Amino acid sequence: MSVDVPPAQADDEFWLFGYGSLIWKPPPHFDRRIPGWVTGYVRRFWQASEDHRGTPEAPGRVVTLISRSYWEQLTDHHGSAPNKVWGVAYRIKPDRVAEVKEYLDIREINGYTIHYTPFHPARGGEPIQTLVYIGTPDNEQFVGPQDPQALAEHIYRSAGPSGLNRDYLWGLEAALDELSPESGDEHVTDLSNRVRAIAARDEKEKEREQIGLQAATVGPEQVLRREQQHHEQTHDFRRGSSIDEQEETEKTSR
Repeated sequence: MSVDVPPAQADDEFWLFGYGSLIWKPPPHFDRRIPGWVTGYVRRFWQASEDHRGTPEAPGRVVTLISRSYWEQLTDHHGSAPNKVWGVAYRIKPDRVAEVKEYLDIREINGYTIHYTPFHPARGGEPIQTLVYIGTPDNEQFVGPQDPQALAEHIYRSAGPSGLNRDYLWGLEAALDELSPESGDEHVTDLSNRVRAIAARDEKEKEREQIGLQAATVGPEQVLRREQQHHEQTHDFRRGSSIDEQEETEKTSR
């Protein structure tokens, strides 16, 4: 695993920047958690995941950071990106730093390498030098720009030892929204909305398949009759509710 040279840090403090699952799944043994951002990067779902949200046979997709200067040379279907990449900085207890580094090396082993970057606390103050794990474009798991709809379909289908890939995406979206009114990421939000639309589409398809199975079992006439009865019951309920509301209104106006 390659490592950038760490910058000088006051009092030998060890800070870690999380921009993906570390936001809502923090490392162990931290004593401070600060929302904020880094600059000079773009967050994208361009890193394959064979060990957490996918498998070696069917890798999922997770986020990585890409230097903005490199990203600007690429053709990205999401053509804009915020200047700030929001996330969270964690201060690790001094006597636990070696243990946490070992834990992170295992957690982030699938293509990520260690780098250092200044972190800007949301509440102001001097930047903090933080360690960050990044899947750079030269790592084997980097997949690069993808069509957003194809990427959303891929995320929707993928799963691994840590769970469904879509839950990682939605978890990141929710975690970012909780940090600050300005911490949203349109790349993450757009993918989340696309995956929600795919889930709704699949749910409707399952409903249609269920109706088809019922028709094959009891006959189309009975299925139609059941649907008509359900419609009539719903209509009667709404009609009764409307009459009740009208009577209540009349009583009130007297």
